[in-house]
Amino acid sequence: MSATATMVHHPITGRREQWATRAVFLVAGLAMAAWAPLVPFAKARVGVEDGALGLLLLCLGLGSIVAMPITGVLASRFGCRAIIVASSIAVAVVLPFLAIVDTVPGLAIALALFGASVGTIDVAMNIQAVMVEKDSGRNMMSGFHGLFSLGGIVGAGGVSLLLAVGIAPLTATLVISAMLVVLLTGAFSGLLPYGNREAGSTPLFVIPKGIVMFIGLLCFLVFLGEGAILDWSALFLINTHQVDPMQAGFGYTMFAIAMTFGRLTGDAIVKTLGGLKVVVGGGIVAAAGFLLAVFAPVQPLAFAGFLLVGIGASNIVPVLFTAAGNQTRMPASLAVAAITTLGYAGILVGPAAIGFVAQHWNLSTAFVLVAAGLVFVAVSWPLASRR
Repeated sequence: MSATATMVHHPITGRREQWATRAVFLVAGLAMAAWAPLVPFAKARVGVEDGALGLLLLCLGLGSIVAMPITGVLASRFGCRAIIVASSIAVAVVLPFLAIVDTVPGLAIALALFGASVGTIDVAMNIQAVMVEKDSGRNMMSGFHGLFSLGGIVGAGGVSLLLAVGIAPLTATLVISAMLVVLLTGAFSGLLPYGNREAGSTPLFVIPKGIVMFIGLLCFLVFLGEGAILDWSALFLINTHQVDPMQAGFGYTMFAIAMTFGRLTGDAIVKTLGGLKVVVGGGIVAAAGFLLAVFAPVQPLAFAGFLLVGIGASNIVPVLFTAAGNQTRMPASLAVAAITTLGYAGILVGPAAIGFVAQHWNLSTAFVLVAAGLVFVAVSWPLASRR
């Protein structure tokens, strides 16, 4: 029987599905960022040094990397709705445990489960986003990812605010978990009961190759840049530009604000300029931002560099996800899972690689290399996108 004969026809998605997709991206951003303010409390509870804490945090990334490739298959078999609901509930259940576990093995297990659950949501929501965007006939991916960034600001800021007014970490996480359940309930009817329009002909596993592998490589480089700012920007500003440690965190803040604004306005930008120009221009602007941060003669320009990185990088990944959904080398659900896994490997491996370069040379050299990677993204995409 041919693939055409086994094709499963599904209804065209509409506004309900679009709003549900936005809500799920918000859920993922809220959940992921809620952990960040809890890190110091977890470190104190289990009583570990910075090195051991770094190994524990690795469990979160490993959980995501293990779960992501599997999610494409699960979504094709059971649909986006089933996978998103199951993983969102898992996140809501596991998150409070991150506020109470007081042993190293317990925290390692909780972080691995949390990472696997968030990673599963991430892949499934992007699979839904690809299909919803296709059906809409217009650019929507940047806006979806903008809701993830907004959720990150609300999640980290909300938990920090609750902790600042004296709310216990456990109570703060229960508040976030309740928010996740409410958002999931509102989104339920708009979640797609399928994960692949050609479910009948989708193989269980496809090794990414060709354009899919290349898109994954570009996502890896962009996510590496994001991870560099998340993990190293404060230390870089302190050591290179003698910024007051109490103010060094504003480097990442400026990046996050620019990233969120860029994505929330990105659909109009992509529609006006086209995806090719967005990737090329964004890669060059983001690279220029890193170089400005490295060579800035005064502190304000160094902060401005991180602002430029956020503006430039904001819409590259959404455009690449759209491209992954449009390619024909492999099923969209498996392609999205593959590039998500490769991209998040940049966040997992990147900080360690930057630390290695910094140890043998310095952070400025590491940031220049990251800038070179972003230039590669800008230069190579015009050639790859023609194939």
